[in-house]
Amino acid sequence: MDRESQIDTFSRLSRVSRETITSLKEYEKLLVNANKSLNLIGNSTINQIWNRHFLDSFQLIDFIEKNDKSLIDLGSGAGFPGLILAIAAKDRNMHFKITLIEKSIKKVNFLNQIITKLNLNVRVICQNVLDEDKKFTSDVFVARAFKPFQIILKLIHTKVENYKKFFVFLGKTGNKELLQASKMWNIKYKQIMSITSSDSFIAEISKLKKIN
Repeated sequence: MDRESQIDTFSRLSRVSRETITSLKEYEKLLVNANKSLNLIGNSTINQIWNRHFLDSFQLIDFIEKNDKSLIDLGSGAGFPGLILAIAAKDRNMHFKITLIEKSIKKVNFLNQIITKLNLNVRVICQNVLDEDKKFTSDVFVARAFKPFQIILKLIHTKVENYKKFFVFLGKTGNKELLQASKMWNIKYKQIMSITSSDSFIAEISKLKKIN
């Protein structure tokens, strides 16, 4: 799918304003330029940014509820999905606190560049969540292209408190990973089918307990 077709598809499915499309075009330009020196996205997806990254991230906004007051994006990388959700929330006049956690200072600098350029109300923390003793509290957590599923589950179990839901983006091996994980964990979750890929989905985890 060429770029203009991707933008048309994004506009049709997201129903955002022209101003938001302009903001995303600015994001795209900065991302492509920064990707020359930073490993933000795979080179194979550089021509599929609107579908593979923007729309894939944006779809999650429909599952953020009005009474959700805070969201943390773990291992935000290039800002997916956290910054896209911030852009979506601004477009829809939704108000919840967004925090991005990223261990690479270079990627943190990129994220702050986008936040400043697009005038987004987002906080970025530079730290490795796996190394820190600190626990994290938020209504909503998201993880996309972050760590293997088993590591994410362990992180939820040991470092995440008082969450309503934890969204994990999973690919074509997602069902196999869930089946494997169910041998060690009691997981209460919903499966949200992806609108960008027929063999991908998002697991919305609401409860997790280790099997003794």
